[in-house]
Amino acid sequence: MSRTEIKDYGEFGLIHHLTKNIELQNASSILGVGDDAAVIDHFGKQTVITTDMLIEGVHFDLSYTPLKHLGYKSVIVNLSDIYAMNATPTQLLLSIGISSRFSVEAIEEFYEGVYAACEEHGVDLIGGDTSSSQKGFIISITAIGEATPEQIVKRSTAQKGDLICCSGDLGAAYIGLLFLEREKKIYLESPGVQPDLENEAYVIGRLLKPSARKDIHELLEEKKVIPTSMMDISDGLSSELLHICESSGVGCVIYEEKLPISEDSRNAAYKFEIDPTACALSGGEDYELLFTIKQDDYEKLTLIEKISVIGYITEAEEGAKIKTKGGNTYNITAQGWNAFKEG
Repeated sequence: MSRTEIKDYGEFGLIHHLTKNIELQNASSILGVGDDAAVIDHFGKQTVITTDMLIEGVHFDLSYTPLKHLGYKSVIVNLSDIYAMNATPTQLLLSIGISSRFSVEAIEEFYEGVYAACEEHGVDLIGGDTSSSQKGFIISITAIGEATPEQIVKRSTAQKGDLICCSGDLGAAYIGLLFLEREKKIYLESPGVQPDLENEAYVIGRLLKPSARKDIHELLEEKKVIPTSMMDISDGLSSELLHICESSGVGCVIYEEKLPISEDSRNAAYKFEIDPTACALSGGEDYELLFTIKQDDYEKLTLIEKISVIGYITEAEEGAKIKTKGGNTYNITAQGWNAFKEG
């Protein structure tokens, strides 16, 4: 494949090249790419806005992250935050900083992933910026969503007696990262050795191509269940539970045996001789939804396989606890992802 240098296009030429085929999908997208600013109108609904920055070497490693997967994931991690507010994502702003080591074809591959995620979730890319970067690849995305005032769910409104629920399964993305980091280390030491990912497609896929839980958002709407609080699990279940408890002024109890951990994740964790429960509690990057519901809504969700009830909300003075399969009770501690932690 031939390589086209970004300097051959220039900033505005590159933007036009990457966005020329955009078709707006939402009525609220009045004006998109091509002017000084975009225009949106949510027709009386409230606007929900979130932003995320992803930096090469901190949030992703291009030695094992395909650019298309990176583009897809960059969108997904933002849309997950919109769904965590019980809102519907509608628009996206994307800014990137790129060095001369990237060709136009490489950036096109990244944008293929961006557009795939936008199409899957019915979101319009309406603007952004491109800039040169002296070191690595920098991505900044702002996602915009809409909801009626009564639909919006915060992390500060859980109440004593509420049930704690979680979508999907936990811990897989962290275990996938362990496999990829192990193979990268082996490759750097012995470049001739072929990577052996041991057929762990599930856990590696959960890291490289996560899902934003549009289906759970739609399911809650269909069942007429509005959570009393909600967050997405980006930094690990423990960290997110403590955020909800602190913001809501409550405590909680969860049960180890109730944590949703897939068989694939359990088996993969054992290869590293690590506890699958620890991966579920502290792993991060699962992008599942953690939410609380009133006990009256339990019957509406009890038979849904995608949702697990893992505990309940208590008084603040009771603290945040986990009851193990062996019958012991421990304090929940935040050991998940910390962007400013050394090492």
